[in-house]
Amino acid sequence: MLELKEIYEARDRIKDVILDTPFAFAPQMSKVSGIEVYLKKENLQITGAFKIRGAYNKIASLDKSKMANGVIAASAGNHAQGVALSASKFGIRAVIVMPESTPLTKVNGVKQLGGEVILHGSNYDEAYGYALEFGTKNSLTFIHPFEDEKVIAGQGTIALDILEKCDNLDAIVVPAGGGGLISGIASAVKQINQDIKIIAVGASGAPALKNSFHSGKAQDSLSVRTIADGIAVRDTSKITLSHMLGCVDEFISVDDEEIASAILFLLEKQKLVVEGAGSVGVAAVLHGKLEHLKGKKVAVVLSGGNMDVTLLNVIIEKGLLKSHRKMNITVTLIDKPGSLKRFTEILEELSANIVHISYDRTAISLDYGDANVTVHMETKGEEHQVEIIDRLKKEGYLKNKNI
Repeated sequence: MLELKEIYEARDRIKDVILDTPFAFAPQMSKVSGIEVYLKKENLQITGAFKIRGAYNKIASLDKSKMANGVIAASAGNHAQGVALSASKFGIRAVIVMPESTPLTKVNGVKQLGGEVILHGSNYDEAYGYALEFGTKNSLTFIHPFEDEKVIAGQGTIALDILEKCDNLDAIVVPAGGGGLISGIASAVKQINQDIKIIAVGASGAPALKNSFHSGKAQDSLSVRTIADGIAVRDTSKITLSHMLGCVDEFISVDDEEIASAILFLLEKQKLVVEGAGSVGVAAVLHGKLEHLKGKKVAVVLSGGNMDVTLLNVIIEKGLLKSHRKMNITVTLIDKPGSLKRFTEILEELSANIVHISYDRTAISLDYGDANVTVHMETKGEEHQVEIIDRLKKEGYLKNKNI
């Protein structure tokens, strides 16, 4: 367990750089879950994630010679921005090695914060290996995203914020992938109030840390696949695992469907953009993974909000379909003037709002003289969709349907 004084020292170092992010009661989430939920909104932190805390504390702790030489990190996400911004505050060089597949927006984000970007390798592991090699050759200090005591101490300052703003907490729910965030928070909390439960939440598609926690030994995953890319960690850190084994009470996981629904819930109900990794705690609350905390006072950490816009669009569209606010239907019409007009008039009568329509008369499966029409429409819920389907069946349109 990290010493509490190290976490307080970290707070003193970073206090003039980070934002005092909101900590607020979430009434709708509390009503739905039966848990008294409070959200720590690190998605609103500078750079959009908690990572600045650990990165800045580490860099601020370097001696003068190492500081002068500069730093290096490997990351395609929040850690990259945290290191770049922290280094810029000290006016030192920061080299960030990113996989070649890193989206341009993330590359530009690091550059805008003053970082030098090197694109290398097809994945994080290759970028990481090159960063170590490049750093050694150029006397740059490597800033690890989680396997470092100073980084962990910086992340642990979130716990101090929470405990100073909220009395009588029963539990804190924390995203866990590499383990730096939860190690820091758990170390602080257990030295201040051992009665507060610390619950780690990971992605089921990235099980390395959870498996390691339950077995007590560091284990790695052969493959990782999840929309929560911020906690999609393949290898387990022995340092963070040792901290967790001493002070984390429980480790649960949520799948991508649960994470996606949490992202949509936060967007609609809380007016917050939260990335997959930052949403796992909310997913656990909303999907009954924390039933034993009903009636309890619980803080949930939203660790970051740097959401890929393309993925967010997919999540929104799928969410609208699942909640019966959108519906897609394909029907076969006779390819003659007036057929499409009559079909759309029926939808208009039923108050369905057409947002996209496509007309195809060349599909191989079609008889000559027929055409497939696919309609994407906005609807008012499940009952409305049933009404639409029943009417189209009655009119003879739904011999071939895809809903």
